[in-house]
Amino acid sequence: MADEQNQATEGAAGAEAQAPEQAFTIQRVYTKDVSFESPATPQVFRKQWTPKVNVDLNTRSEKLDEEGNFEAVLTITVTASVEDETAFLIEVQQAGIFFVKGIEGEDLQRVLGTACPTILFPYARENIDALAVKGGFPPVMLAPVNFDGLYQQALVQRQAQAEGAQAGEAATH
Repeated sequence: MADEQNQATEGAAGAEAQAPEQAFTIQRVYTKDVSFESPATPQVFRKQWTPKVNVDLNTRSEKLDEEGNFEAVLTITVTASVEDETAFLIEVQQAGIFFVKGIEGEDLQRVLGTACPTILFPYARENIDALAVKGGFPPVMLAPVNFDGLYQQALVQRQAQAEGAQAGEAATH
């Protein structure tokens, strides 16, 4: 009985040793680029503050080296308009270096497209809020973003475009 337990334990340890080790760690978080524009000042401060706010998000990533370091960049652009006049435009590129090991293919793309932006978002949100306040405007409270949902939407959209392109090619042949 004890021999069977030892063999089972050794077998489990051997399986763990053969399984690829996975790792995901933050190496550094930093602000890559910041832009604040307020083209309608000071006249915009005399208007009733009922802005139309538009928020655009974009993510990108690139492999930095063969050790498994990747840079992920989350770009958020916030445009506030009052009476069809741009009150302010803020763009923040929040970036990070992430170490990823043992994660490949679609799983790697998912980590870079969801986990990294989720980590970077609070930093970008704080930068945007601070820039708006320092520019003389009310705070900008960005709502949380579901990067997993956005990633899924992008996958479905790419798949639909690919199917549409294939159908278009089939129709021309």
